[in-house]
Amino acid sequence: VKMLAHTMALKNAAAGLKLGGAKSGLKANPDSKGFEKKYRRFVELSKPYLFENGGIFGGFGFDIGARPEHPIWACDELGSLNSFTGKPIDMGGTDYDVEGIAGLGVARSAYALLESLNIDQKNSSFAVQGLGAMGAAVIRYYSEYGGVLKAISDPKYDGSWYIKNGASQDLIDAIVIQDSKTIAQLLEIEGVKRSDKDQVLYEEIDILFPCAVHNVITEDNVGSIQAKYIVEGANGPSTRIAKGILFKNRQWLIPDFLANPGGIIAAYIELTSDVTIAENIKSRAKVIEAKEYTIKKIHQNILDVMKMAIDLEVEPVMIGEYLAIKRIFSI
Repeated sequence: VKMLAHTMALKNAAAGLKLGGAKSGLKANPDSKGFEKKYRRFVELSKPYLFENGGIFGGFGFDIGARPEHPIWACDELGSLNSFTGKPIDMGGTDYDVEGIAGLGVARSAYALLESLNIDQKNSSFAVQGLGAMGAAVIRYYSEYGGVLKAISDPKYDGSWYIKNGASQDLIDAIVIQDSKTIAQLLEIEGVKRSDKDQVLYEEIDILFPCAVHNVITEDNVGSIQAKYIVEGANGPSTRIAKGILFKNRQWLIPDFLANPGGIIAAYIELTSDVTIAENIKSRAKVIEAKEYTIKKIHQNILDVMKMAIDLEVEPVMIGEYLAIKRIFSI
């Protein structure tokens, strides 16, 4: 939780949002018996600290373990729709997990990274670790930018798969809508299963998107990373030492807080927008605004960071931290 809070502070500042970096967590299994009662109690205990009740914190949102029913429970306990972000559109939200707005930002980061190096994004090969909401959205949007999906991994599909000829549109569509049965069937036809569940990290591809959990790239395995570029979709997927080694090897890495603030951008819009629920249902105004802001802000941030990184020969993560902290102290 501390790691996520630190990352969130940098992420908000990098995205130009006047938000802090607080995070909270509930240690519980969302599939366990009695979870709803525990979750509702968590919301009840947090209620006095939310902004709409005079507190200093914004509200609830989605992260690891979150489910579509959670905003329904939370908003019911709060008696309000104001303090849960990522809600369905018909509740006045942006539905940022379903819309994949965070993944859109990560895909756009890769697009901007290649642009900064004068490399054509079309037909660039990529691999994704983790096929949750983030990984699925990265696959959706980077494929739309012309990328060719060559490798994926997820425990639900028995680890890593290599797709020599690139994933078909049918497979990509199944991943986007999380159709696990079709995904499994098509992987057997199009892919080759790897014996090492982490092999997706080591494939010879252009861009690696680690979108699962933290600390999957460390000083112990970084030497096996063959990707030319790494764009972090998960929070903290690579250690600081590993980042330094990748930089020395001229394998450019875009850190999480620069690549994946799309979700918090959408959350900010939900917290501050004056668009009514009726208008949001009709026009999807909040979704459109969140996507447009995400693309514009993240693209420019990556171009700015890469220009300084190249000119000064400094790791992008250090440039990003400098710019983010500078913004924090200028607010």
